[in-house]
Amino acid sequence: MKWTTHVVSNQVPALADYNLYLRDRVLQEAVRREGGALHESLLTEYGQWLGRAETLQLGEDANKHPPQLHAFDANGHRVDRVVFHPAWHALMSAAVERGLHCLAWAEGGQGAHVGRAAAFILHGQVEAGTLCPLTMTAAAIPLLQREPLFERIKPLLYSRQYDPSDVPLDSKSGMLVGMGMTEKQGGSDLRSNTTRAQARSVGGRGGEYSLIGHKWFFSVPTSDAHLVLATHEEQFSCFYVPRFRPDGSKNGVVIQRLKDKVGNRSNASAEVEFQDAFGVLVGEPGRGIATLVQMAACTRLDCVLGSTALLRQGVVQAVHHACHRQAFGKALVDQPLMRSVLVDLALESEAATVLALRLARAFDGGDHPLEQAYRRILVPAAKFWICKRTIEALAECMEVWGGNGYVEDGPMGRLYREAPVNSIWEGSANVMCLDVLRALRRKPHLAQALADSLIEDSQDDPRLAKRAAQLVQDMLGSDAQALQAGARYLVQQLVLLVQANLLRRCAPEHVADAFIYTRLEGGEGRVFGALSSKMPTAAIFRRAWHE
Repeated sequence: MKWTTHVVSNQVPALADYNLYLRDRVLQEAVRREGGALHESLLTEYGQWLGRAETLQLGEDANKHPPQLHAFDANGHRVDRVVFHPAWHALMSAAVERGLHCLAWAEGGQGAHVGRAAAFILHGQVEAGTLCPLTMTAAAIPLLQREPLFERIKPLLYSRQYDPSDVPLDSKSGMLVGMGMTEKQGGSDLRSNTTRAQARSVGGRGGEYSLIGHKWFFSVPTSDAHLVLATHEEQFSCFYVPRFRPDGSKNGVVIQRLKDKVGNRSNASAEVEFQDAFGVLVGEPGRGIATLVQMAACTRLDCVLGSTALLRQGVVQAVHHACHRQAFGKALVDQPLMRSVLVDLALESEAATVLALRLARAFDGGDHPLEQAYRRILVPAAKFWICKRTIEALAECMEVWGGNGYVEDGPMGRLYREAPVNSIWEGSANVMCLDVLRALRRKPHLAQALADSLIEDSQDDPRLAKRAAQLVQDMLGSDAQALQAGARYLVQQLVLLVQANLLRRCAPEHVADAFIYTRLEGGEGRVFGALSSKMPTAAIFRRAWHE
């Protein structure tokens, strides 16, 4: 008997072999607008490589085979070796070759941060865990540039060769830097840290110390060095803790275990103990928290970029699925209600992208007060909002796929699990909102520069002018302590207003109008897709994706 029951139909082909950059009109426009056009050849080439089926498979493999801790060798010697899947190394090699860890600082020049940010967004759509060591190294470089030890390690930090070998720096062709701040009793409350540092001889900046203590989250423990917060002489300072001591022996940083995380599974996050670990004090003594907060501006920007990447990839996957899946006699994308969902998601993605690239430009913008305000105030604000919205949006993207989105055979589960880490890492949502209030209070000249910009940008649009005036009054005229309970609302309104004005200047009018109506005029529902039937969905949809 010939069986004919197993007929496969109406299944969507995997999205592969496409150029992530050339298929993203919004990102291309943002790169050119924000001054990163010099990097377009790199972005085009990288977008092509990342979109290959073979590269996409690397992302899957790196997450299906997470790193393993080998604490001891066969003879019982402590080695603390972390073994990564070959896919991790392939992706890291590609990213380092293109300078995602150092491009903004090593090359400098016009649009360096913008070009690097766009490449970061492209990479994050394929695999997010590998972004972690790239982020931390990039954030460490401007801090280390001010230290005497920098000249010795500069060639390794700026190297485009990925070297995963676990050997002293003198034998390596490139290096990566991690961070160690969080302890089990404190989380974001860094002043509760208990790790202690004792001067070995002469203390102070550049002095050698011994560290005793622990870190609850120690990202990529096999990095060639970590920047660590520790207390000494009743003050907190930042310490450069290398993987190997100057004599070539393994430093006293003992890995207790690797974290079993919800997402970000390709990346190793560890608990470690410092057992007389060698370290060098960097930055001003007693200014360790302030020093590491300076790094946080860069790492928080990368959280925004990482979430923007996940959001873009989720929307792309949802739209691709809807274009190929049939339901009730026609493609999902041609169903009016599904089109509303996809268009709403596309609006969210475009608004995130234009803000992310504008923030990157602020890091290229020098000391102008408005650029400083974007770096100090808008970066934590955007981290709060975009990272939060991405979690919600990716759940909706998964639902577009239906049951196929909820199984691990497809990409949606990994995207969804990955999303929360950017909202949690480098300060959770409440920490970000309180940091915005702190910046408004402690940096009044930056707050005023931002306020002036909001008023000027909004003055020609009655829909936004009144809202801007009220927001500025709340930002400048209210007691920061009294604003705490409503900090999430204030920060939300700030980001939405900035996004609305950016879209008014750089997007088609129908995109900006749709965003303002749905996000600021009360025309939206509490879920994606609750749009007016009069929304110009077809035009917005074509801008987001074209098969």
